[in-house]
Amino acid sequence: MKVTKFTLLLVAIVSTTAAAGCTQPKSSNVNTTTQTQATPEPTPDKDAIVAEITRMEKDWPRIWKEKDGAAVRRIEADDIILLSFSGMLGSKEQDIKDMEAGNLSYESWDLSELNVKVLDGDSAVATLRLDVKNGKYKLPNGKEQNISGTYRSIDTFARRNGQWQIVASATTPVQAPAAAASPMPSASASAPIPKSSPVAKPTRKVPPPPPANQ
Repeated sequence: MKVTKFTLLLVAIVSTTAAAGCTQPKSSNVNTTTQTQATPEPTPDKDAIVAEITRMEKDWPRIWKEKDGAAVRRIEADDIILLSFSGMLGSKEQDIKDMEAGNLSYESWDLSELNVKVLDGDSAVATLRLDVKNGKYKLPNGKEQNISGTYRSIDTFARRNGQWQIVASATTPVQAPAAAASPMPSASASAPIPKSSPVAKPTRKVPPPPPANQ
């Protein structure tokens, strides 16, 4: 059979069309359900966190009593922010120094009204009340400062490398409520109201002037 140029051209067209059909991309309508989804954060065990922080807070009287500096190194973060009841900023190093030198002493240190609020799996805040009886703090000059009284404290905890630590702490004294003013007695309608006498101004002792230069 004689093969003509037209026959060869037709065969080439058919072969090209078939090859193109085999290399067509898959439809983009295929549902891709294998995309990676974000793993949700695990729910923190709040009861376990509250129990651990409660244990740490209630251990402070023992820590101070036994001068357990190792416990302070473990519980307080290196970058802790400390605000004392006097308004002064403290540090972890000073706490350890006071601890090991026995600069703080007391007859009783009662902790109450402890409340722990869990923020998430790695942070929490604790508030508490302290009643210190016969508390004394030795100053750098050797004198003792009376620190007896009632205080409120707030401690911020963070879990770092699996260990709970205090990263910020502030303490403030609880002021006794002011005594309520007694009600003024009503004036009797039958009795004459006396004229008020002038109120004496409070006197202030003036210190003597410094001696004159000779």
